[in-house]
Amino acid sequence: QVTLWLKKIYGDVPIPEYEVNERTVDILHEVMEYNEESNKDIMLLIEDMKDQATKYEAEAEYWQDILGESLGLSVGSLSQEAAADLTDLVESAMELEVEDTSLTSFYSAINYMSSELSKTKAKNEEMELKLKTLKKKLTSALTLEEHLEEDIKNIKECQEIEKTKAETQSKNVKFLEDKSKDLKIRISDAEAELLAMGLDQSLTHEALEKSSKELATLLEEIEPLKKELASYHDLP
Repeated sequence: QVTLWLKKIYGDVPIPEYEVNERTVDILHEVMEYNEESNKDIMLLIEDMKDQATKYEAEAEYWQDILGESLGLSVGSLSQEAAADLTDLVESAMELEVEDTSLTSFYSAINYMSSELSKTKAKNEEMELKLKTLKKKLTSALTLEEHLEEDIKNIKECQEIEKTKAETQSKNVKFLEDKSKDLKIRISDAEAELLAMGLDQSLTHEALEKSSKELATLLEEIEPLKKELASYHDLP
């Protein structure tokens, strides 16, 4: 069905190549059904318009016969001014979409169009007011966006500066750590060399550091004893 429909659509023109699978065939089938339904609706509309045109033509012939036989009026018998007025009357009736050319129909149509015009003007004024409000909001939003972009730019610059400082500090810390490790190694090597030369074990850095801590502890323990001893110095 899809292939026959495509041949019918393209006629003598070759059908464009497409990937044939279940999905593409389903899509084309849906398009085909929609197209056929649309064609049916269009044909029905055309037939209806043809019927209406036939009715209008018959009615026009009927009134032409009445005007011609009863009143002796025809398009050829009218003056140029009368024919122009009649054309204007018909065009006005068609433009206003009235059922007939009576004054009541014309006045009703004109009043309706005037009412619609007033509604349209009021709606346009409302839209203009909304447009002005939106322009103000848009201007405010754009200004805020510019300020935010400026703040973001300043923050990024500060971050770059802080990043540079942090990198410098990190390098300095790394240098100090490496230097400390190197000094520890050199101290350890020197102590080992001194011990090999007969240096007393108690004079090594670790021993001296331990002695220093023990001395500090003893001084703290002696301090209250000194205060207690000082209280006896004032006795006779």
